[in-house]
Amino acid sequence: MASKDKVSMAQLRVGILAIVALSCIVLLIFLLTGNKKFFITEVPLHTYVDDAASLQAGAAVRIAGIQAGTVKKVALSGSNDPRRVIRVDFEVDQDMLKDIPVDSVISISSDNLLGSTKFLNIKKGQSPQTVKAGAELPALDTRQFDELVQQGYTVLGSLQGILQQVQTIVGEVESGKGTIGKFLVDDTLYKNLNDTIAQLQSLVATLNSNQGTIGKLVHDDAFYNDVRTTLGRFDSVMQGIQAGQGSAGKFIKDPALYNDLHASVTQLNTLLANLNSGKGTAGQLLTNERLSNQISDTLTKIDTTIDKINSGQGTLGQLMVNPQLYDSLNGTTRELHELLKDFRANPKKFLRIQLHLF
Repeated sequence: MASKDKVSMAQLRVGILAIVALSCIVLLIFLLTGNKKFFITEVPLHTYVDDAASLQAGAAVRIAGIQAGTVKKVALSGSNDPRRVIRVDFEVDQDMLKDIPVDSVISISSDNLLGSTKFLNIKKGQSPQTVKAGAELPALDTRQFDELVQQGYTVLGSLQGILQQVQTIVGEVESGKGTIGKFLVDDTLYKNLNDTIAQLQSLVATLNSNQGTIGKLVHDDAFYNDVRTTLGRFDSVMQGIQAGQGSAGKFIKDPALYNDLHASVTQLNTLLANLNSGKGTAGQLLTNERLSNQISDTLTKIDTTIDKINSGQGTLGQLMVNPQLYDSLNGTTRELHELLKDFRANPKKFLRIQLHLF
């Protein structure tokens, strides 16, 4: 009987030990996975987002990067509001409520660049009031960021097209197409440049050898001396001008010429002003229509008189067009000339005085 009791006690001890070991293993698993915290009270909170972004239940909830709770449920909210499509229920440690102001916002973030591990991040606000259990925290509005990302995709597409064009151009250049391609691939241009450089070197050698006009210009001192002499004369002339010598010097230095020019310009301005105001004969001629009409009438009369003369009217007209009158005048003039000649030769013939007595 004693042996049976000992076996039962041993089995009981083994069972109790197995239960304790199993409990320790379960506790260790919970502690390692972090899905459950013992002896810590958690309070529920929730938020609404426009996209779950692969957020799963059991994901971490962090406040400024510090672990504060876990996500319990991610599901459709049934709302038509584009900003409240997804409802996210999560729990945070009760001790953390005092560190969550009511103006805090929530965003879905990732631990790596690939975005494989998502978590719920709470960005602390500045309000002195803190959230209560069951409260709703607003989600960060990322629509502008999403629009910017979409625009970035468009820009990337354009850049991809540009890169493809650049690659095409580079391929053509590498294959020797176009001016740049020939410049890089074809050695003809290199040879031409090499020949041009050789010719330039030959030209430089010729200049250094004191040959040709340019070589003599560079090496011969006579040209330098001539230029120096010319510059000296030019300096002498400029000094004379600055000293007021000669006509040019007086023109620059003597104020009398300036005063005369100024006085002449002043008189000219006065004369023009008088003309514009109608003063004097010339001013009346420019501004008075009556005088202009009289001159026009006079010119008309002169034209009429000339027309009459040309048509043979009057004495002058007959003189111009009638040859008989011309011949008569010519004969009279000739006779008068003979008379004067005879008078000069024998004046007594014409100055005889006779006295008679009664």
